[in-house]
Amino acid sequence: MAARDPLVPGSQDTMIYSRESAPNTSRLETILSHLLHGPVLTYSSGLAAFHALLVWLNPRVVAIGAGYHGCHGVLGIYQKLTGCKIVDVHDESAWGELGKGDVVHLETPLNPTGEAYDIAKYAQQAHARGAVLTVDATFAPPPLQDSFACGADFAMHSGTKYFGGHSDMLCGVVGINPARATARDDYWGMWDERIHLGSVMGSFEGWLGVRSVRTLELRVLRQSKSATWIVESLAGLLDGRGEEADVRATKKTLSKLQHASLQKSDMHWLQKQMPGGYGPVFVIWMASEELAKRLPSKLHLFHHATSLGGVESLIEWRRMSDDKIDPRVLRVSVGVEDAEDLKQDLVQAFKALAQEVS
Repeated sequence: MAARDPLVPGSQDTMIYSRESAPNTSRLETILSHLLHGPVLTYSSGLAAFHALLVWLNPRVVAIGAGYHGCHGVLGIYQKLTGCKIVDVHDESAWGELGKGDVVHLETPLNPTGEAYDIAKYAQQAHARGAVLTVDATFAPPPLQDSFACGADFAMHSGTKYFGGHSDMLCGVVGINPARATARDDYWGMWDERIHLGSVMGSFEGWLGVRSVRTLELRVLRQSKSATWIVESLAGLLDGRGEEADVRATKKTLSKLQHASLQKSDMHWLQKQMPGGYGPVFVIWMASEELAKRLPSKLHLFHHATSLGGVESLIEWRRMSDDKIDPRVLRVSVGVEDAEDLKQDLVQAFKALAQEVS
């Protein structure tokens, strides 16, 4: 084991068995380790990464909030096997349940709303109790957010989304904060367990990942800037700023928006946490469930589909994928198309709906 270095993933003595290591996936892990500023392990999917993290940490209590329903499904299976207790991460009265080795799992920005939580605040509260802070940072890949700089112990990503970036691969990522006292043990412990969990990435997916990260910064910065501008533009229409016809149609059909850029009272920590910009995903609330169902069919540039993070812009009536979401909600994932074109596509769709409900 002398040749192993947890800060240089892929430095195993030999590559003799693909569940241990393979050239493409090891190369991707090395690149991602530099991007996330800590040693990285890849998995077959984001949910496989979250499962591996729970298995390794083996908490007695997990604090988690609303967010991606898939992680709640994985946690439910873990609870069935271990009997762990699940509490609300945003309920201060539940924090007394947490002790040494337990897990505080924070998703920020949040799926589907794109809203953000203060990582440093939750890190301080978790560490004061001896708990571990894990952050699902899927909606804020580098260069938008550095979870370790804010105090996270582990950062996980569904690499299927922005690391993949082209809607053609499955990938999960777990990064470990190198400042964590047990970082080396964490890395090689999870590496060993991955062999037996069997949740490794395929070699072709590793190659796709290396291909994709070459354009990660270009894609994500553009998507972030476009999403923030579109949110600001639509919020302006809701406030009555803009062409009269656009304002009238928007107010008649659109109820509200959610996105980190709208958290004006949180900017004292949010700008520090996300110096590269806000996430490329936001939520629109339509005035009724019927309007929410019909909006995607009025759009020309947005595909009505789930998942996100690719170069193409997507919109989803979120109730299709998550039956706990309000039926008026649509999740918007902004791609790399022209921001003005995307905004105008949404506005013309509002107008089309407004005419039908006149």
